[in-house]
Amino acid sequence: QVQLVESGGGLVQAGGSLRLSCSASGGAFSGYAMGWFRQAPKKEREFVGNIVWSSNVHEYAESVKGRFTISRDNAKNTVWLQMNSLKPEDTAVYYCAARVGLASRVPSDYGYWGQGTQVTVSS
Repeated sequence: QVQLVESGGGLVQAGGSLRLSCSASGGAFSGYAMGWFRQAPKKEREFVGNIVWSSNVHEYAESVKGRFTISRDNAKNTVWLQMNSLKPEDTAVYYCAARVGLASRVPSDYGYWGQGTQVTVSS
């Protein structure tokens, strides 16, 4: 059973940085793609970025490109989301997700989800 556990959220001022981690267990993640999504109050869950575990290829939403970076550690089965130059509009619950095969920007393509971690950016 694949399990994903996020951590690293918190309160930060605009312009600051946070690093979220997603610890994965229960699967052979070399064959997986990992996605980061976020959901603000009264809004739909939206794509932030993803990474293909084996190739380390990643892509990002336009709203975070140049500010956020995804990386992974094979030995630790951990994926990170480094968030720099944070803005109040980045405030949301952030989720990591996993799926077998190709990366996707669509939340419903992912079968495994973490519990989420709150990120709040104050102005």
